[in-house]
Amino acid sequence: MLKHANAPTRFFTLAPNEIIRHPRLSSDAKVLLLWALSLPEGAETAPQDIARQAGWNSRKLTRAKRELAAERYLYEWRYQGSNGRWATDQLISNEPLEKEQAARVRHGAPSEPKPPVGAATDRPVGRPPEDKTRENTPHPAESADEAVVALAAVSRAEPRLRLSGRDVRELAPLAAEWLARGATSAELHTALTSGLPYPIHSPAALVRDRLTRKLPDPPPEPPEPGGSPPSAAARVRTCTDCAVTDFVPLQDERRCRNCRRARADTAPAPLSPVTVRGAALVRAGLRRRLPAPPAPA
Repeated sequence: MLKHANAPTRFFTLAPNEIIRHPRLSSDAKVLLLWALSLPEGAETAPQDIARQAGWNSRKLTRAKRELAAERYLYEWRYQGSNGRWATDQLISNEPLEKEQAARVRHGAPSEPKPPVGAATDRPVGRPPEDKTRENTPHPAESADEAVVALAAVSRAEPRLRLSGRDVRELAPLAAEWLARGATSAELHTALTSGLPYPIHSPAALVRDRLTRKLPDPPPEPPEPGGSPPSAAARVRTCTDCAVTDFVPLQDERRCRNCRRARADTAPAPLSPVTVRGAALVRAGLRRRLPAPPAPA
């Protein structure tokens, strides 16, 4: 199966693959669920309104709602108000919820209650305590999503850096490495948009060059458990280029930051595929126009 898909930069909805590939939900149930999830926060739109816009009859709507309710994506509560009239509250979720979780969401609470501050929690015997350093480490999938959003924001804000969906997907791993090293989306935006040349023939090539050349240094490795990190004096090195003697590397660098940046600034930028292809066509044309060399006597 061939596939062609450009990542949208606006007006899109994040939907779990579990919904799209759900074996027990019909296409109508999935359309109803995804349509409801695509609505803006606080929209006063009921499933009946969606069915009316989609041109469904009541039987199709009832069947779709029944499937979503059976898989715990849809909850309904019918109650009698203070004026004596009956009303219905409806909740649609992008993940299956138990009845207790749905009730909490209905009343404005998170689906999973947080433990009270200071309350003692039992830890299973033999289970090691959780590594607290993981709290500040972004999940790879979260970094990738944030990288896509950051690149799409750059493309929208700067017309000279207009990127296609394919460009965003190919550059997302480089942007995710920035975020993994502690850079913020604002810092990434500034690095990509400040001091742009004119004209820009290949926005994707320029963004790739800046993401590679201006990549921040990695954070220092945490000390081993029970040990103490080496002092700065023990890690001082001499730069192999400028011979500065107060160079403190973060990892195993042999050159100081200024020399690394100088080398990166003077390094030629990689040619884009369009430039390489164009140069090959020019050389081929010149070869066809040049007269053939005389045959040897």
